[in-house]
Amino acid sequence: MIGPSVLIFILIGVALIFDFLNGFHDSSNIVATMISSRAMSPRVALLMSAAAHFSAPFLFGVAVAKTIGQDVVVSEAVTLPVILAASLSAIFWNLFTWWLGIPSSSSHALIGGLVGAVGIGFGLQHIQLGGLSKILIALFVSPLLGLIVGYVNMKLVLFLARGVSPRINNLFKKLQWFTSLGLALSHGTNDAQKTIGLITMGLVATGYLSHFEVKWWVILLSASAIALGTASGGWRLIRTLGGKFYKIRPIHGFTSQLASTTVIMAAALLGGPVSTTQVVSSSIMGVGSAERVSKVRWGVAGNIAVAWLITIPVSAAMAALLYHPMTWLMGL
Repeated sequence: MIGPSVLIFILIGVALIFDFLNGFHDSSNIVATMISSRAMSPRVALLMSAAAHFSAPFLFGVAVAKTIGQDVVVSEAVTLPVILAASLSAIFWNLFTWWLGIPSSSSHALIGGLVGAVGIGFGLQHIQLGGLSKILIALFVSPLLGLIVGYVNMKLVLFLARGVSPRINNLFKKLQWFTSLGLALSHGTNDAQKTIGLITMGLVATGYLSHFEVKWWVILLSASAIALGTASGGWRLIRTLGGKFYKIRPIHGFTSQLASTTVIMAAALLGGPVSTTQVVSSSIMGVGSAERVSKVRWGVAGNIAVAWLITIPVSAAMAALLYHPMTWLMGL
């Protein structure tokens, strides 16, 4: 039987791998538009984004971590096999969708994994429907808000910039330094906290903590892992978000980043985990459709929407399959 100290190291290692892949997978959401609009070089964009991801959890609190750690699963069902099965399921899904070049949601994958593992191990009655409903509402409403805010932002900017010289694109390029920084901070605030929640759940499950309390070193480890993943960059997904919807110009980069930042940061401060992939993609589509609906390649959007819809059931099924092997391996 594996000892408790070894189990907690395994848990932290798996959670940090998930965190790294989350940053690697989602770096495309943050930098795609600024790279495609030539506001900054790819390496500078990724390094700036990584620094912001590291700083964000320290600056804006851990409301999302508490939602993940306390509001989804009844406390007696929070066990290491549940946490590991959910984390590994999300890791597999992230790698699979990255390989295909399809932006998908790490948030959906993690929530689906928790539901699947708890459902097979303890029964669905151990899922807190109130907390799960809050998360699902945030996950499914946020893309719609991204689409609407992106559309409104673009219409407003086009109105304010009517009749100006094309040289205004230089201004939009410079403004993206601020909007992209805000977007990276909002993503770091939201997504790093999912790993913080996982590790803290594991510390409670193994008895290292008597109650859910986020420790500073957990924040440090999680912030570092997502920052390293972001700096590594998921180039397959950057190409998808940066050019397959339509040709991104500086005005599109600025307005879509502003819309995404607004929605993601508001959700993070309220404790609602959202999918950065969904919000950024829908904001890009909203901005493009504000100019001309036919401008957006809706076929690409449809492929991404299918991936979003199947993420929760597929990750839940994978976690359900992984739960009993995890229990057997740990001798529990």
